[in-house]
Amino acid sequence: MVKKKKFSCIAISTSSSEKNIPIIAEQLIEVLKNQDVKILLDENLSLNKKKKFKTHSERTIISQADLVIAIGGDGTMLNSSRRYGSKGIPILGINLGKLGFLTDIAPEELTSSIIRIIEKEYVEDKRFFLQTTVSNEKEKALALNEVVIHSGAIAQLIEYNLFVNDEFVYTQKSDGLIIASPTGSTAYSLSGGGPIIYPNLDVLILMPMFPQSLTSSPLIVSANSSIRVELLNKKNKKHLSFDSHNSISLKGEAIVKIKKADAELTLIHPEDHSFFESCRDKLGWSSNLLKK
Repeated sequence: MVKKKKFSCIAISTSSSEKNIPIIAEQLIEVLKNQDVKILLDENLSLNKKKKFKTHSERTIISQADLVIAIGGDGTMLNSSRRYGSKGIPILGINLGKLGFLTDIAPEELTSSIIRIIEKEYVEDKRFFLQTTVSNEKEKALALNEVVIHSGAIAQLIEYNLFVNDEFVYTQKSDGLIIASPTGSTAYSLSGGGPIIYPNLDVLILMPMFPQSLTSSPLIVSANSSIRVELLNKKNKKHLSFDSHNSISLKGEAIVKIKKADAELTLIHPEDHSFFESCRDKLGWSSNLLKK
């Protein structure tokens, strides 16, 4: 049995501009102070200037924090996961978003939930990142949810060859291709009609976006697979999007390679966390039908 860690230095981060974030952050600071926890505030936090809160650089947080609490929706969690989670720091989310599959704690439950987690009443949830390289470039991009290859234009198809472990799968024309992790199965892939994958399954989703072929369906492969996409059309522009955040443009023909990254994310959840309960709450499962 793995011994649970007691968090002694906690960073607070956000990438959201929600107006109630300063109120929640200051409440969180008071809770952590009362628990004798060292607090590091991310430079993105805008708090009451009269109280002179000290902020810290990303480098300082990476070197000192043993937990990052992200305040916001899943966008904030994705940002914190790439910045801090990929460096081995566990991430806990306070949910201000509408869906929030990655963020667990509601603001009204903040005090009690944080105290229990500091007292080591929590569960760890391991997730993997996707690593992408383009042609012969050395730079590697990380995504937690998905990598999307698309044309960037309405009703403009791109043509590509898809390979899994160097084995040819098909040639396709479509608006794009989504390569998603189980974490991303409840994100962009879901809105495109993709399957919901239980988070601890070690698989990837390969899903064409509005394919020209009527028989194309989402394909599930092992997460240990090496995915290669050869972009064929020299004229059309193509774009690569990572978690619907970072994006790069590609000109002409290009080869995109996606695989499971070495970096691993540790999410921290309250002990009563349930993926299926989240699905019921966020997706309306088991909701009563409206009476006529």
